[in-house]
Amino acid sequence: MKILITGVGGPTPRSFALSLQRYSQYADWEFFGTDINPHAVGLYRKDLFKESFLIAPASDPEAYWKDIEAIITAKNIDYAIILPELEVMEWSKRKMQGGKLPCPSLIPDPKVTELLVSKSRMTDLLEDMDLVPASVSFHRGQRDFKGLFDKLGFPFWVRSSSGTSGLGSLKVENEAALKNWIQINPEVEQFLASTFLPGRNLACKLLYWKGKLLRAASGERVNYIMAKVAPSGITGNTSFGRLLNEPHLVELSKKAMDKVFDETGTEPHGFFTADFKEDEKGKPYITEINVRHVAFTQCFAAGGANFPEDTIRLLDADPDFDFTYRMYEFEKDLIFLRDVDVEPILMKEGELLKVYHSPVGQNI
Repeated sequence: MKILITGVGGPTPRSFALSLQRYSQYADWEFFGTDINPHAVGLYRKDLFKESFLIAPASDPEAYWKDIEAIITAKNIDYAIILPELEVMEWSKRKMQGGKLPCPSLIPDPKVTELLVSKSRMTDLLEDMDLVPASVSFHRGQRDFKGLFDKLGFPFWVRSSSGTSGLGSLKVENEAALKNWIQINPEVEQFLASTFLPGRNLACKLLYWKGKLLRAASGERVNYIMAKVAPSGITGNTSFGRLLNEPHLVELSKKAMDKVFDETGTEPHGFFTADFKEDEKGKPYITEINVRHVAFTQCFAAGGANFPEDTIRLLDADPDFDFTYRMYEFEKDLIFLRDVDVEPILMKEGELLKVYHSPVGQNI
């Protein structure tokens, strides 16, 4: 089976491919990768991708589609996995405009994509449902922040109102810190400030297919790869996390997505990752909903929740696929450890090494 995976310079597309290569026996896989950056490491992963291609960016639709269609035709691609947000938006626009996709792919409706990519629009939509933290959006040119401070107080959390990987994120302690942060993030035009939530950082994955929620699973992000390079401590790439069994997260995520589908008048369809942060009492609030997989997809697959395989089987119309809703459940105490270009490790949290204190006068 020939699968095209886009954006292979990022960890998420490689995680998707590895989930199939190492944890799925559904088919014999041939992966083809694309990226817009000639320095993207995934383009040169010969152990993973049979062939890779440098293509035009989705911001240049005419050139982008010319490249994508040429690859799909020349390599007889069966299915495409589109993961960078800009490409998801471009494929969803083409789908809405009545243009036939060059090959089958799990793509949400563009109205859903556009709403969720904008963190401020999503927050406004869910605000009255007690699903999101109190928030205020503002432009980088704003000078008066009294209304923001009165509503949120200090500290609060600020980030870009769109984009991923914690772009422009910081815990703000005072007005001077906010103004300085705006100045050193010139690429961010619109910010979103929200109540600071000190609790767990959670994620809930949801797989919808033609109107129905079919699969779900939850996890926790505890630490991040290269966290020290980001003032927020968040890089969007988890180094240590937990695989969880939390139906309440699924319930909240589904409630939010029901509202999104109702607001946009669209059929539930696509793959989504709802991110949560808990307050000091342990109440979870949605901070964003991604319209795609995230980087630790492979860890879920290793734990038995292989969403990439589910996706391909649905696209392939597998007659043996079970359409009964299922929340994946993991072994208790199951954690994962990740690092850059290293195979993730799944283990029981109780097996983590403890600090060893050497008796005085003895070698370890």
